[in-house]
Amino acid sequence: MTGYAEPVSALADRFWERLLRLEPTVATVAGDERYDDRLPDPSPRGRAELRELYGETIAETERVTAAKLSDEDRITLDVVRLFCQLALEQQERQEHVLGAVDQMEGPQALLTMLVQLQPADTPERLDRLVARLQAYPRFIEAHVANLREGLRLGLIQPRIVAERTVGQLERLLTAPAASPVVSLARVANEADRERLAEAARDHVLPAYRALLDAIRTDYLPFARDEPGLWGLPDGERRYAARIRLWTTLDLDAGELHRSGLEELESIESERRGIARKAGFGDDTASYRAALERDPSNVPRTPEEILGRMREDLRRAMAAAPRFFGRLPESPCEVRPLDPFQAADSLGYYLAPAPAIGRPGAWYMNTTELAKRTFSRYATITYHEMVPGHHLQLAIAAELEGLHPLRVHGPGHLVSGAYIEGWGLYSERLADELGLFRGPQERFGMLDAQAWRAARLVIDTGLHAFRWTREQAIRTLMEATGFQEADGAIEVDRYIVLPGQALAYKVGQREIERLRGEATERLGPRFDLRRFHDELIGHGSLPLATLARELPRWLGAGRDESGAPSRARVGRAP
Repeated sequence: MTGYAEPVSALADRFWERLLRLEPTVATVAGDERYDDRLPDPSPRGRAELRELYGETIAETERVTAAKLSDEDRITLDVVRLFCQLALEQQERQEHVLGAVDQMEGPQALLTMLVQLQPADTPERLDRLVARLQAYPRFIEAHVANLREGLRLGLIQPRIVAERTVGQLERLLTAPAASPVVSLARVANEADRERLAEAARDHVLPAYRALLDAIRTDYLPFARDEPGLWGLPDGERRYAARIRLWTTLDLDAGELHRSGLEELESIESERRGIARKAGFGDDTASYRAALERDPSNVPRTPEEILGRMREDLRRAMAAAPRFFGRLPESPCEVRPLDPFQAADSLGYYLAPAPAIGRPGAWYMNTTELAKRTFSRYATITYHEMVPGHHLQLAIAAELEGLHPLRVHGPGHLVSGAYIEGWGLYSERLADELGLFRGPQERFGMLDAQAWRAARLVIDTGLHAFRWTREQAIRTLMEATGFQEADGAIEVDRYIVLPGQALAYKVGQREIERLRGEATERLGPRFDLRRFHDELIGHGSLPLATLARELPRWLGAGRDESGAPSRARVGRAP
């Protein structure tokens, strides 16, 4: 390769600015309000513009001599190149025709997410949000065209995916005043909310109806009975591409399946130890059932489970300085999940945007409280908030000098295994910190670890080994104690997002491997606080990049303050 005189930051700036114009919702997530009046263009023209951007950017990255770069420039180059390569691969496989029908990330879910991220509390901001609602019918028209293209090509979602998407649209259409698009909006007064309600009635609701009619009438009769990617043309290669998308590694489905089974056996051994001490012998299912029957373990109101999570978040923040030299400045909130999503999601976390003062937030499903036992959900607090996603992603957002595409854009998208691996690693870390209140909550943590190990088995089972949906649900229930309704929600997520479920355990195992190697290599010089600060002190990373760079950072010297080699963020006391 020839040398490249221009700074990598200039290449990244150019790519980032073009990407934000073409993907305006990425800008909103990043706290950049310039494009809050627009929606993405999923039409052939919009996709062609993205293809051109990806191809030109890859060509630019190939002219860079990586050996001459600083650590952070080398990482930025990795992130940009890898993102463009993966995005092009998805375009080549025409994934857009499947994305039009999706109960997790489909077009019907976009506005309800955006109104929670996009302020509408000034006249200018309100105008931008109204413009976005007015643009929604054209956005939906393009998705309807895409799903019809999928019908022509034989690239069709499974029936359960179409049915769940139909159910969501029906709930959205029967909600009063186009809630939650209107009810969740962050407006200055009720007059502004009424203006949004008018725009929703005129533009959003007709678009929902058009999408519902297209899926229910044109699409659902032809939906696939097979839940896995193997049922699509070139299914084996499609699944291999999805594994690369979510892990950034070339991994074998059979090996992932076997490793999941092995981890399930190991975790069950740990659970038996707790069950024996409680007087249940090796009968872990009976021990779990006893926990679920215990009235003191079942929240009586939504506020009780939300309050318990807020209390555990405070406890985790107080304990974190033992294992971290820096803590995030951005707060994290615990909020109830909107009812329209509760039938299809157990909850989700949204990262903060310090530039506009937006905190991080965990949205908790507070329906069917009998299933939301304290012992099961304690570990969710630590995974989603501290020391998990919020701690890591908030610190990334607060890093000085880190390119925004590494925080909110492609850096996030190509680092799913790192981000989810950190969340799962954090559940074990919470145990090391002594955050679980007793063996009941430790058992819940082990069930959660088994949940993610089962994902290796089930995701590969569905998409590579022709498992039925029923087989997958039964396997998840046996491995984790999930009740059937929640097990179905989970399995249907794996069906619609092939490969995403692999990210958790793949990432956790890589972090644990790197920690073990550093412990052995450094011996008495190993410092867990420093390990964690370096691990999360450079933003979210592709796993191969992390494995290459982390040993070098741990071998580098500290500055006089004891800070790791790069990041500049607030420190823990």
